[in-house]
Amino acid sequence: MGDMLEYKDSHAAVLSDVERPHQPSDDRDERLAPGGWTITLALAGVTCCLGSAVPAGFNIGVLNNAAHLVGAFCNESIKERYHVDVSESNLKILWSTVVSIFLIGGVTGSYLSSWLADRYGRKKTLCIGNIFGIVGAAMFFLVQKLNSIELLLAGRLVVGLSGGFATCIVPMYMAEIAPLRLRGAVGVLCQLGITCGVFLGQIAGLETVLGTENSWHYMLGAFLPLCMYALVLTSIVLPESPKYLFIIKEEKQKALDELSRIRNMDIMLLQVEIANLQHEIETKTTAEPWTLKRILKDPSLKLPLFLVCLIQFGQQMSGINVVFYYSNSIFLAAGLGLTGSQYATLGTGVANIAMALVSVSVMSSLNRRIVLLTSNYLCLGCLIVLCISILIIHFSSIMPIVCIVAVMAYVIFYGIGLGPIPYFIGSELFDVGPRPIAMALGSVFNWGGNFIVGMMFPIVESIIGAYTFLIFAGFLLFLGQIVRIYLPETRGRSTMDVAASVSQGFQSRPNSRHVA
Repeated sequence: MGDMLEYKDSHAAVLSDVERPHQPSDDRDERLAPGGWTITLALAGVTCCLGSAVPAGFNIGVLNNAAHLVGAFCNESIKERYHVDVSESNLKILWSTVVSIFLIGGVTGSYLSSWLADRYGRKKTLCIGNIFGIVGAAMFFLVQKLNSIELLLAGRLVVGLSGGFATCIVPMYMAEIAPLRLRGAVGVLCQLGITCGVFLGQIAGLETVLGTENSWHYMLGAFLPLCMYALVLTSIVLPESPKYLFIIKEEKQKALDELSRIRNMDIMLLQVEIANLQHEIETKTTAEPWTLKRILKDPSLKLPLFLVCLIQFGQQMSGINVVFYYSNSIFLAAGLGLTGSQYATLGTGVANIAMALVSVSVMSSLNRRIVLLTSNYLCLGCLIVLCISILIIHFSSIMPIVCIVAVMAYVIFYGIGLGPIPYFIGSELFDVGPRPIAMALGSVFNWGGNFIVGMMFPIVESIIGAYTFLIFAGFLLFLGQIVRIYLPETRGRSTMDVAASVSQGFQSRPNSRHVA
């Protein structure tokens, strides 16, 4: 009992100390930030990555290799149940609906999750996303038995909601529980999980795995154990975000308990971090809750909101999904054969995963802005080379090799910056209050860009062919200029400091002293 009283007294002393007027410490020096990797933080990272991000990526990539099986089921089901012969054009529309309804779910889930994150907390919102994943997987298991296209579409919509929750909440939650020096490293976990999920989905769709006429419905729901694992661990073991508890809910005692558990340190050793939390709550200008309308009308948030949405949208407009789409035909043209092309395409997935792993250390040691710009411009160059080499692929025996190199180089350069940074940059540009809605809007733009590219690429490609890559290159050129001029460096800086540097809108020019 004496230890318990002493523990409570220490918490009270810390709260009393930080509530007195103080001069906030300089958060720009990461060496001053307390804490490092602990069991609790590592468990949270693994759980969020495996249980939320991996299923989201799995549902993005699982239909690629098994498209003919699902398409045949749709055709036969309509014929059997409605006695209608589906034309080739209508079947394409139906297939586009199966693919795109997942993206619609992602957009909806992204926006819905921001409201839930503030109302019920980051942890409970993660659990809700896992529940959506479990329900969606159960629907897939029943599709073939019930011979229902409607259930297939509903399942894709529900897992899309789960994916939208993952891309919005996972980066936010991990950034809020990580110490300053690890914020970039944990920010990569969402992209790492999605990349691994896409790769696992491609493997599951192989004929030698689950991509068969009798097992494709099990293939669609094969991610179920991951969602169940995450739901149990998140609800029972993982902590709530101390920033959410301290600043949004103003439950300071509970926030200190969770912070001490995450850092695995006595609360008296975390006074600098607690002082920064107290400073953030003191800078709240009003108790009015943050809403979409308030964020859109706040002039100090116009530039960071524009940057988050543009960078998230730009990730999809970089053409990454188109490059993956084209990769199989490029490898075929290079003479690798059908089987060789499939495994070479899987090789691009391996390269993407490898670069996501590398980016964990890169984000901890290099500046975000420089990495993003470098990745952006190198991908732009690869797209131009790829366009030219495809156009003249039959005129020179070396061009197929150039195409292969361009594809692999693009995947590598994308994975180091354009892949991970868009997912977590919002958590470093916004304070805790407006952060959920701002990151949700960014996620909406990401899913929306994915939808636009998925729907428009086949049409545009049929008209202009390989010149389509120049459209993506042009967008990367535009994105690079905006990032170069307006995106402040966020590594090792508090969100208050970063937010202040872009509070004057497009007149801020945070990089006027060092334009790269």
